[in-house]
Amino acid sequence: MPTPGTRVVLTIEEAAQQLGIGRTTMYALIKTGQIRTVTIGRLRRVPTFCLDEYVRNLLAQPTHLDHAA
Repeated sequence: MPTPGTRVVLTIEEAAQQLGIGRTTMYALIKTGQIRTVTIGRLRRVPTFCLDEYVRNLLAQPTHLDHAA
């Protein structure tokens, strides 16, 4: 559970900044379903746990570096 003062959802721009990627890349990840979002009223927000989920999924995928050495 988030601590008091910690935000549970972020704007698209804030989420992109958290991941260190551009806004356009963030929108592409959302469009392809790689990062889930919620709609609150007319606003689209990214739950912070969805960013964690995305990074965990990246770590679970084998990379060419996993076979090096």
